[in-house]
Amino acid sequence: MALLEVKNLKVYFPIMGGVIRHKVGEVKAVDDVSFTIEPGETVGLVGESGSGKTTIGRAILRLLEPTDGQIVFDGHDITRMGDGELRPLRKQMQMVFQDPFGSLNPRMTIASIVGEALTIHFPQMDRAARRDRIAELLRRVGLKAEHMNRYPHEFSGGQRQRIGIARALAVEPKFIVCDEPVSALDVSVQAAIINLLQDLQEQYKLTYLFIAHDLAVVEHISDHVLVMTQGKIVEAASADEIYQRPQHAYTQKLIAAVPKAF
Repeated sequence: MALLEVKNLKVYFPIMGGVIRHKVGEVKAVDDVSFTIEPGETVGLVGESGSGKTTIGRAILRLLEPTDGQIVFDGHDITRMGDGELRPLRKQMQMVFQDPFGSLNPRMTIASIVGEALTIHFPQMDRAARRDRIAELLRRVGLKAEHMNRYPHEFSGGQRQRIGIARALAVEPKFIVCDEPVSALDVSVQAAIINLLQDLQEQYKLTYLFIAHDLAVVEHISDHVLVMTQGKIVEAASADEIYQRPQHAYTQKLIAAVPKAF
């Protein structure tokens, strides 16, 4: 059984205008998109900025409300669930954000950032157990336990993204949306973060939706690839097929833009 099924998903945003503000149109950010993700699989979602990739990721996690369609996670239709119904499932679905500088609260220590979800979802965990768990998570993503007492500004971009990954792992999720997790990082750091994500996937049996605009990055990490433009998926195939035998003209343009030295 698929871990995630997205069926005819639509996310439209109203365009407001006039002296008396009223809806004059709508932006079809995601327009009738369907796909599935199997347990343990990485599905890459690739397209240019503004194509609707991030909107899909946020809608799946119900950070944005779908206009229409259906989202089924682990056998549960979460499309219209209320907060109370959705809360037990939230710890199974997490997100690694694009911007490692903006996604961490600069006023919170790393212990507070990573431990916040533990406090919410595991209220029975005492302070000592929580700190042990935070230390373990930091070590697992390549940082040190003593880093938990520092603040985000004391870390590089790659280290901050490792903290974001530790935060996502804290509640032992099954599924993680990786929203362009390496696009804001130097090329030399990107490979290390991708390798870390792959190692964690193997260790924790994770399932990823990996969002990116760089087809070379997506091809490297993904089992299957979805190519998106103007709110629609225009091609879907295995990573090898997409890269070696692209069918859609837009996919061909993306491949032509990939640096050959990658």
